[in-house]
Amino acid sequence: MNRKIPIGILGATGVVGQRFIQMLEHHPWFEVAWLAASDRSEGKVYAEAARWRLKTPIPAAVAAMTVSPATPEGAPKIIFAALDASIAAEMEPRFADGGCAVVSNSSALRMQEDVPLVIPEVNGGHIKLIDIQAWRKKSGGYVVTNPNCSAIGLVLALAPLHQKFGLETVMAVTMQAVSGAGYPGVASLDILGNVIPFIKNEEEKMEEETRKLLGQMNGSKIIPGAFAMSAQCNRVAVEDGHTESVSIRLKTKAKREEIIAAWNDYRAEPQELKLPSAPERPVVYLEAADRPQPRFDIDMGAGMTTAVGRLRPCGVLDWKFTVLSHNTIRGAAGAAVLNAELLKAKGYLG
Repeated sequence: MNRKIPIGILGATGVVGQRFIQMLEHHPWFEVAWLAASDRSEGKVYAEAARWRLKTPIPAAVAAMTVSPATPEGAPKIIFAALDASIAAEMEPRFADGGCAVVSNSSALRMQEDVPLVIPEVNGGHIKLIDIQAWRKKSGGYVVTNPNCSAIGLVLALAPLHQKFGLETVMAVTMQAVSGAGYPGVASLDILGNVIPFIKNEEEKMEEETRKLLGQMNGSKIIPGAFAMSAQCNRVAVEDGHTESVSIRLKTKAKREEIIAAWNDYRAEPQELKLPSAPERPVVYLEAADRPQPRFDIDMGAGMTTAVGRLRPCGVLDWKFTVLSHNTIRGAAGAAVLNAELLKAKGYLG
């Protein structure tokens, strides 16, 4: 590509919006050309409007940008959206109706029948749902979503096993980082030295989205995966990285070494296409008895690799293991960027 594609970010001042900016600073295909956020940020220089929370500095070009009104008029045709669900439910359709390709991190439209919910390594073919969207037919615009931050790591660990052996039952208990709640997020006196065993709508999202992601496309609809799924979600005092304790029952019995090989050997279209944000290995099994851990393992594959460990027999189901993924990279901004790269590779971005 001789010239980078201009993109816009909706919700640019939030934690996920900041991750988009960080990840796109040196992207070979895309460049940030437009920023929008809430009314109180409109008209301000980005460096003044955003309370920057990441460890790398704000890119100089972005820091000097003026935050635009959150309307499709004057926006680029490709929009990364990092909005609260209540706002996204109204705003994302407006941008799609205005002819924009909306690559969303929000939960607002994920379960809509004609909206693809995509992990490129797992169900990239589901992007074909774009073609039946009313926005696409009217203006050329559309919406594509990435999953919930706790579902994405889980599904990347489940997909190789579902593909080879079939899933019958999945039980997952999460220990989710505070960054998943955004900023300012959870009050320090609520989370320090504590575990909060409730995250609103999180368990429902994990259960529904996991089945949709591992479902089959049948014409113009997705038939959800036909396995039993139960999730329990907790907020813990970790900065970044969602850890999950998972138990599964497989349709076809498998040996320990077969399961580990399924994870370590797993490759898919993003790796074949060499998409810029695709990790060389989407899933890696760690042999150490006490891994994965957020402190040591969330940055594998530049935060895009899911780490799995502690595979052992389960006394109730077949097997149990631990999953770790970076919730604001693979579970949010990085997931959307990889979706956009797949869209570009498949001719959906012009």
